Amino acid sequence: MSERDDIFAGESPFEIARRWLAEADSLEPNDPNAIALASVDADGLPNVRMVLLKDILDDGFVFYTNYTSAKGQEIAASGKAAFVLHWKSLRRQIRVRGHAARFDGPEADAYFASRSLKSRLGAWSSPQSQPLESRASLMAEVARQTARHGTNPPRPPFWGGIRIDPVEIEFWADGAFRLHDRFQWRKPSPSDDWAITRLAP
Repeated sequence: MSERDDIFAGESPFEIARRWLAEADSLEPNDPNAIALASVDADGLPNVRMVLLKDILDDGFVFYTNYTSAKGQEIAASGKAAFVLHWKSLRRQIRVRGHAARFDGPEADAYFASRSLKSRLGAWSSPQSQPLESRASLMAEVARQTARHGTNPPRPPFWGGIRIDPVEIEFWADGAFRLHDRFQWRKPSPSDDWAITRLAP
């Protein structure tokens, strides 16, 4: 029997990730696509926050944000990011590290258009991560943006996707007596083939 039979089987790590996410979709009570996203600031101090993973491509992962936010600026400066996707229901997780860059073409326009009107107006209204005078001032800005854009606001130029192209993906599944199963896929450069290694728990 192959080492990677059952839940770890697959020719592509993105195929496995999509399959695990689909399983979690029917079991997790809230946001099965929530990821803890890590970046570093100019001093190398780490930052982590929860965001929603919106797409698993054939060669990358995509989430959306305000580019002027702390995470947007930190990722733009370093060109790198990492995240963990954890499902308590499945007792599994996926860890990803890689290069990150804007993903703001027609896919970003289409995703923005699919969001609720209030979410789209909120994207225009919030100076994400910046000091805010009050909740009332934020709601006043929402009213201004509603008057300005009406019922069909376009995607703001400062808002869009960030795509992470992994150099490392690790699949982890809970095991008895804390003898967990871990498989690491590594690809230091785009021209390399994936190298797969079983890691000790």
